[in-house]
Amino acid sequence: MSATAELERLLAIMARLRDPQQGCPWDLQQDFASIAPYTIEEAYEVADAIDRGDLDDLQDELGDLLLQVVFHAQMASERQAFAFADVARSISDKMQRRHPHVFAGATVDGAEAVNANWDAIKRAERAAKGHTDTSALAGIARGLPEWQRAVKLQARAARVGFDWPGPAPVMDKVREELDEVAAEFARGPVADNHARLQEELGDLLFVCANLARHAKVDVGAALRQANHKFERRFRAMEAQADAAGQSMAALDLDAQEQLWQQAKADEAKP
Repeated sequence: MSATAELERLLAIMARLRDPQQGCPWDLQQDFASIAPYTIEEAYEVADAIDRGDLDDLQDELGDLLLQVVFHAQMASERQAFAFADVARSISDKMQRRHPHVFAGATVDGAEAVNANWDAIKRAERAAKGHTDTSALAGIARGLPEWQRAVKLQARAARVGFDWPGPAPVMDKVREELDEVAAEFARGPVADNHARLQEELGDLLFVCANLARHAKVDVGAALRQANHKFERRFRAMEAQADAAGQSMAALDLDAQEQLWQQAKADEAKP
């Protein structure tokens, strides 16, 4: 079947699931707010499939993500707010409008110029809609994961010149913020100094995100890689303990550290 036919089939399935008489009770109970967490989850599962290089899984996960778009559009259609066709038209119009060098004969000199044009067009669009916030930081969604929002805030500021000249001063700032975290720990019990520790740790994480941006490293991808590494090594530790007839929980920290070092050494073997 063609892409159009398959999309029409999916739209029909979603409409049936939401049919007040013959639909699914679970689907009928949902609204925009209840479905939003699933939409976010599916986007992360798409990223995970990409990270694992599993194209078969990516196909499935993209389908799940598309279903979320269709679900939201169906609920909006029931309110006579907009329909799936309006969503598709909106993004098509936007992509053509924001790529004048492709669709309108404009000329650009490289990717940086494309980004600059994109930002200028977005500002014009916001002004046309009556938005009065003219800050360089305007329009950055508050619903983003905070690490991602931190990078976007930093990148926007950098576009108007507010940025470190390179990674070296950012690393100096990381050390400075780490010292400030250490000073807060030294003040006394964590419970008595929670607010200050949260603030200083937030500053440290913000600067670490900035360092990743200067390294042109995606913070989410780096964290996923670190998480995978930790999980892989910890599971190897558990396997080693189990093979020796031991329980991880029964081992002291020194013994667990030995298992960790062994797991690292095993990974390094050719």
